[in-house]
Amino acid sequence: MIGQRCIALIAHDEKKDDMAAFAREHQKALSQFRIVATGTTGGRVQDACPDLNVLRLKSGPLGGDQQIGAMIATGEVDMLIFFVDPLTSMPHDVDVKALTRLATVYDIPMALNRATAEKLTDFN
Repeated sequence: MIGQRCIALIAHDEKKDDMAAFAREHQKALSQFRIVATGTTGGRVQDACPDLNVLRLKSGPLGGDQQIGAMIATGEVDMLIFFVDPLTSMPHDVDVKALTRLATVYDIPMALNRATAEKLTDFN
């Protein structure tokens, strides 16, 4: 689907259930996008919404965050929804910071929690 906008979905471990529920509730809005996701998050979204076409990249700690960051830098990703867990230490925190920095530098809409994600995907 050339020309279709792309959304990236990422969720930390403690937020994966929330991302799956978000995808289920907003499946119609998400179906308007090409979807890329880090590995486990993408699998959870596909399980919750089998009709969505999700391109699964590597898991975040194994380079998935960096893959999505590269896609942002090349203009392939138009929006980032990243459900972060602010209460758990992340061993790959530098990758997370680099990803959110790229979203800021390239001025793409970015949601780091469900409330903001719902505003970004409210097309009504």
